[in-house]
Amino acid sequence: MSTADTTSRSPRRILVAYAGRAGATAEIAEWLGERLRHQAEPFEVTVAEASDDLDPTGYDAVVLGSALYEGHWLRPARHFARRHRHDLADVWVWTFSSGPLDDSATTREITVTHSAERASHRLGARDHLTFGGRLAPDAQGWLAHTMVESGHGGDFRDRDQIDGYADQIGGELSVLPRRHRHRAA
Repeated sequence: MSTADTTSRSPRRILVAYAGRAGATAEIAEWLGERLRHQAEPFEVTVAEASDDLDPTGYDAVVLGSALYEGHWLRPARHFARRHRHDLADVWVWTFSSGPLDDSATTREITVTHSAERASHRLGARDHLTFGGRLAPDAQGWLAHTMVESGHGGDFRDRDQIDGYADQIGGELSVLPRRHRHRAA
């Protein structure tokens, strides 16, 4: 068997990178990663926080997500997209946001926020999906406390929606070529 044959049969490597503050977005990333590991095609999945030292080179696909605060992606996710746009020029990319503190993310299509759209466009993402967020009753800070008191606390993440997005990504990735060039660098 040639090296090319061995390479084509090795599992594709997927990086699920995320930026969050209170753990809800990290859990979404873990759920996506777990579901991707159990697709029909074997995927080798790494889930990691989008930090300055995270290196996305060597992956066949990247899923990048961020919590939304006041309608914006967090700085680490925005910086990751900006810093690695050239590294990811020939890698398949999907993005997600986590944040609405109601059931709107499961009852209708949520308009992509400007910062999420900009990062997704910068990376040539195939798709973006917004999931509901979570605000724990004991969340710290004046704003969080006020939101909980006004009825916006709770867990609005829909595991079936998250699993469906992972299945969509896995299904698309299983029929896409290993590498591509989706835009000029």
